[in-house]
Amino acid sequence: MASLYTQQGKNVFRTWMLMGIFLVLVIAVGFVMSQYYGNPGILYIAVAFSLVMNVSAYWFSDKVAIASAGAKPADEKEYIELHRIVENLAITAGLPKPRVYIINDAQPNAFASGRDAKHAVIAVTTGLLATLDRSELEGVLSHELSHVGNRDILVMTVAVVLVGFISIIADIFLRMSFHGGNDRDNKNPLILIGTIAAIVLAPIAAQLIQLAISRKREFLADASGALLTRYPDALASALAKIGSYPTPMQRASTATAHLFISNPFGAQKAGAFVAKLFSTHPPMGERIAALKGMDI
Repeated sequence: MASLYTQQGKNVFRTWMLMGIFLVLVIAVGFVMSQYYGNPGILYIAVAFSLVMNVSAYWFSDKVAIASAGAKPADEKEYIELHRIVENLAITAGLPKPRVYIINDAQPNAFASGRDAKHAVIAVTTGLLATLDRSELEGVLSHELSHVGNRDILVMTVAVVLVGFISIIADIFLRMSFHGGNDRDNKNPLILIGTIAAIVLAPIAAQLIQLAISRKREFLADASGALLTRYPDALASALAKIGSYPTPMQRASTATAHLFISNPFGAQKAGAFVAKLFSTHPPMGERIAALKGMDI
């Protein structure tokens, strides 16, 4: 039987392997563009623009996530138990206590954000507090603290940078091609068709890799969170309750969906391969099975 330490190590390896594939894809797109136009200047501009935009998003990730979800600071007197659990888990994890926010929404859900541990925030919905018992709530909060400790926001920001880079390059290439850039009539038709096909498919491949990374980070946070509380069954029970809620959040957004412990657009239909492929989260059944199949 696999231990939580084993599962955590596997997920870290898989995540960085996917990031490596991502970088190879970026280099391949850059190579195609440089060969086709013979001018790397377009690449430099696109990379600079993508880095500026996405690093800015990373720097203000907590503010963007809070505003998008409509979260409000959790009053320490009204939510004293919530603050106490977060503080105790943060001490156990060796992390500063993050700022705690409340989202007025019936869907049981939660997210963590912030560029580093000192600027981290954790937000939970009122539905989560109403649905879970104390041990289950501890499991969810330990999952979110694990995202902070594992620097998942940094990893996902790198993935977003790369997706943005590829998308911008693809858009520039297609616009220039359709407007007759670089004397395309003199190009070999097969080279032109192959290049356009590669540029069209590259953003789709990049998006799929980003989603795969997001799903792997959820598995890692589950394992790390269970390791923090030493009680994986509590997190498994919480995920079962969260995953059975069918109604989307009132302010669900594709831009921040990957931050939440569960898909904010509602329960995913079982057995849908395409839905799983394009989802920011792995199926709840797989996450619960992974937790129940481990010892500590």
